[in-house]
Order: sequence, then structure tokens, then C-alpha cells
Amino acid sequence: MKKGGLNILKCRIVTRFIVKFAFLESEDNMQRYFSGIVFLFLMYPAVVCSQDTDAVPSYQVLLMNNPALSGSEGEGVLRISYLNFYPGNGYNLHSMYLSYDSYFQALHGGAAVWLSEDYLGGSVNNTRGGLSYSYFMQAGEDLFINAGLSAAVFHRGFNFNSSVLPDQIDPLGGVAYPSAEVLGNTGRTVFDLNTGITVTGRNYSGGLAVAHLAEPDISDPGAERELIKRKVLVHLCGDFAFPGSTGFRLRPLGFMSSQDRFVVAGGGISLENENIGVSVMGIDDESGKLDMQAGFSFKAGIIRFSYAYRLNIISGNDLLPVSLLHQAGLAFSLNDVNKRNSIKTIKFPKL
Repeated sequence: MKKGGLNILKCRIVTRFIVKFAFLESEDNMQRYFSGIVFLFLMYPAVVCSQDTDAVPSYQVLLMNNPALSGSEGEGVLRISYLNFYPGNGYNLHSMYLSYDSYFQALHGGAAVWLSEDYLGGSVNNTRGGLSYSYFMQAGEDLFINAGLSAAVFHRGFNFNSSVLPDQIDPLGGVAYPSAEVLGNTGRTVFDLNTGITVTGRNYSGGLAVAHLAEPDISDPGAERELIKRKVLVHLCGDFAFPGSTGFRLRPLGFMSSQDRFVVAGGGISLENENIGVSVMGIDDESGKLDMQAGFSFKAGIIRFSYAYRLNIISGNDLLPVSLLHQAGLAFSLNDVNKRNSIKTIKFPKL
């Protein structure tokens, strides 16, 4: 078994389920045990096979994917976002995002710094951090184009200290130590690049981004190559006055993301004003899975709080739990900037 490979991760997680449930005699526990193993064999590759875990199209974390969005809201904004995947099922999958971006007149564009941490079951941690720059230009009376580039560092770390391997399992006495197989905790750090553009008109904006341009290899020396596959993301949103209301805006949105063989697309709408907002959207992927997400946001002073809940409506393999993720975020408007008339800000849906 090669250090850092997917088989190690599957073995570690499956054997943890074995230790937890194998000696329980009830039929309900045994059914949970087998369902958990099957679910992890099918779902965990989507997490550890070099696929990003960000839950697009949330504009809380979209800055990581499209650097052209840096500073596009004009004011300096500090964003913090937390995601809990498959809550209530004990899979221990979490993500945290932190970013700050603002428009800088001296740069004639926006700049951003961002950091993310993916905690994948306790055995794997993906840490990413980067700097982004976006150049702003006016292409017409109501047409504005931003072009961005992001340089980042990606680190994948391992922690097998609490792992349970097959040769440690004693069917009579429980777990027996030590194991004859030694797993190293050595991680891997690589350099990464993203690029993107956005186009903004009077009542619409959209973007195209390509992440992981060089497809860096995060495998250990001598192990099977494990590339972070190039990802293409398209996102669109509108901004229209709600009929009969002077304060509320309708903001429809859509997106499509493709990474290796994984394709996901969706669309929805947000109804909001300066202080409150609600949103709903549907999300589909190539397996035929259909998800529904609903959320709300409210603003108090310089702080905006947002929350979204995603649930599975149709499962392509009938193994997905109904509850897919919780996402909570805070956005702090730290400073206003003086923008020249040639710069148009983007009003993101507060998702």
C-alpha cells in the first residue's frame, strides 16, 4: 500500500467503522455499519481524488475560484465561512474559508488574500492560501471587464496516528496493537495558479475562471501520481428591481463547474435589500443527483450574517443522506474606497 494513496484513506476510514460497529449485535447497528462502508467507498473518492471541496456557487468563497472578483464589490470586505458536509452522519468533513479583498485605486484594480482549510475525516487536511489581483477596465458605456490572476500554495497533510488497520483487529478481543504496517504523516506542498475574467453590464455580470492551471502533483515521491485536475467555472448573475418595491432587488444566478469527470450545474434566485435577503436554488451533477439549497442573510451595522442549508432531493445512487451541508458566513465591511467613475461594482447575491 503506497503512502498517501487513496487505498490508505479508504482502509483507514472503513476500519474505523468496523471497530465502531463490528462488535454490536443489533440489526439496526449492523445495517448502519454496512451502509457507512458502502457510502464511504462511493463518496470519499470525490473528496480525496484531487477534487475541490468548495460548495459553489456561494459568493462567500467564489473569490478562491475566480481572482477577477477581487475588489469587485468596491469596499474592503473580510469574509469568514464555515461548511459542515453531511451533518449528523459522523463523517467529520468540514471546511473553513477566510478572505479579504478591496479595490485599490493605485493598482487600478482589486487585490485579495485568502486562506482555506479542509478537514477530511481526521486523516487528511487540505490547506490553501493565496494572493489575487484583478485589473479593472471599461470597454464601453455600460460594459466593464476585470481580468485576474491568483498565485497560491496548496498543502495536503496526513495524520494516521489514530488510524486502525486490518491487522490490528482481533475479532475476539477487539483492537490489538501495534500494526505491522507503518504509515507516514509526511505531507506535500505545491504551487498553484488560477486565472479568470468577469464581464459586467447594467443589470448583469458573469465570469469565466480556470483553476489549477498547471495541474500540480500532490503525490509523495515514488507514489502513484495524484494531480489536482484543472477546473473550469462559469458563473452568471443579474440585478433587477423587484416590481412594486423601491428597496428589494431580484438577483437570478446560474453556474456550471467542470473538473476532470465531475460536472455540476445549478441556478436559482435571491430576493434582497440592503439589510435582509432570502435565496433558493437547484443543483444537479452528471450522476443525476438533484439538490436543493435555501438560505437567508441579514445585516447589522458593518456585519452581514448568511446561512444556507442544502438537501438531496434525488440521489443518483440512493446512498446519499438527505442532509448534505450547512454553511454559515460572516462578512465585515471594513472600509469604503473612493472609486473612479470608470469602475463599476458588482452586487453579488448574498448567498
